[in-house]
Amino acid sequence: MKSERRSLIKKLFASVAGIAGIGVAAKAKAEVAPEKEVGSVEMYNDVPLFSGHTKFNNLVFIAGKGAHFEGDITAHTKHVLDELEKELIKAGSSMEKVLKCSVFLHDLNDYKKMNDAYKGRFGSKPPCRTTVAVYGGVPGDSLVEIDCIAYV
Repeated sequence: MKSERRSLIKKLFASVAGIAGIGVAAKAKAEVAPEKEVGSVEMYNDVPLFSGHTKFNNLVFIAGKGAHFEGDITAHTKHVLDELEKELIKAGSSMEKVLKCSVFLHDLNDYKKMNDAYKGRFGSKPPCRTTVAVYGGVPGDSLVEIDCIAYV
C-alpha cells in the first residue's frame, strides 16, 4: 500500500512538473525580444545605407561624424563634437551619458590640438576613449572622425 501511494505521488508530481514546464516554455516563447531603433538614416539610391544613431535597450550608438569643410584640426574637432551632441540629443541622450568614444585622426601630429578642443566636452566624468591615426586618412575632407556609445 505504501509503495502504491509513493508511486501515485511520484506520478502526480511528475505531471504537475510537466505542466508547469510547458507553461514556462510557452511564456518564454511569448516574450518578444527587444528591437533596435534607428534614427537619421542616410540613403543611397533610395536604399538605407546607415543610421546616424542606433538604440538598443538603454544604449545608443552614434555613427562617426566628420567635418567636411576647409579648416584646421581645432575647427574640425569642435564641429564634430557639436554634431555628436546633436545626434545624442536626437536619440534621447547627452554628452554626459557617453560611455566610450573612438577618435580617428587623419594625422597623429594633430593629437594635442584635438585634445585641446575635446577636453571638457563630456562633463566631469569623461568617457573612456581610443584615439588612432588612420592609414590613408579619414574619409572625405575631415581631419578627424569621432563615434561614440552612450546610454539613454
